[in-house]
Amino acid sequence: MLSRLQELRKEEETLLRVEELALQSLISSREKNVMVSPPGVTEETQNTLRQMDNEAAINQTELQLNIKAYEEEEEEEDDESDS
Repeated sequence: MLSRLQELRKEEETLLRVEELALQSLISSREKNVMVSPPGVTEETQNTLRQMDNEAAINQTELQLNIKAYEEEEEEEDDESDS
């Protein structure tokens, strides 16, 4: 269970880094206005970012549920050992 939580945390960190880099790239390209991109590219980029946000939210929820389940399991074990 602990290794799964660590795996999910690493995955979350990776997704957050990717999302951050994508946003920095998007902001940078807008600030420079060097090249005007076709509307399809911008929409595609936005869709990709939305999908990444959705995946990050799903992973975050899964991580929170796993942490909660782990904590509840720990509490049960503590209660059993106290008895």
